[in-house]
Amino acid sequence: MSTPFYVSPQQAMADRAEYARKGIARGRSLVVMQYADGIVFVGENPSRALHKFSEIYDRIGFAAAGKYNEYENLRIGGVRYADLRGYTYDRDDVTARGLANVYAQTLGTIFSSAAEKPYEVELVVAEVGETPEGDQIYRLPHDGSIVDEHGSVAVGGNAEQISSFLDREHRDGMSLAEALQLAVRALSRDTNGSEREIPAERLEVAVLDRTRPQQRKFKRIVGAQLSRLLEAGSTATEAESSDE
Repeated sequence: MSTPFYVSPQQAMADRAEYARKGIARGRSLVVMQYADGIVFVGENPSRALHKFSEIYDRIGFAAAGKYNEYENLRIGGVRYADLRGYTYDRDDVTARGLANVYAQTLGTIFSSAAEKPYEVELVVAEVGETPEGDQIYRLPHDGSIVDEHGSVAVGGNAEQISSFLDREHRDGMSLAEALQLAVRALSRDTNGSEREIPAERLEVAVLDRTRPQQRKFKRIVGAQLSRLLEAGSTATEAESSDE
């Protein structure tokens, strides 16, 4: 009888993390950032049916990069958790932090289980507050850890390069058009430093807008409205460049 091949726990975890990271990196990047009136979600997505961004509850949005079937299961679980908690207690008891904790437990359990492969997903859970200071953005990598982000965050694809660009360029109080234009510029940057054009038809854009009178703050931006915002953001960027 042959002796089983031994792999140290540290090496096994490192291999699982590398497997998950490679799977996530194969997907397209997405950006979540604050602007003056809320939080905007921007990603390159040629599909009109398979969404990267979704509403979870009144003020809470969900973004994900990686394998669609895996993060869609997590999204559905999050909606059920939010609905049950809001119905059992109060709608104000449903928070992004509570949802992030639930996702962290699920991802952490799957990642540490030797019986199944780790999820190839990276999540962002965002909640818009009454003021910009009350906004919350949480990033959840494949291993179930929680990172409290401020201002902007990028996941999937070449997220590290995009995050560095956003850290330099993002500022508080940006309009929606300016934030959208910045996100598109960040997503259009290739790994070699060159830029490519992303047409509006390939963009998926949504917002959590604190100024909406409705209780539900999530809204998708499509069609003519998206085109107008991209044009306005481009005009503002050109004006800033000429002033400099």
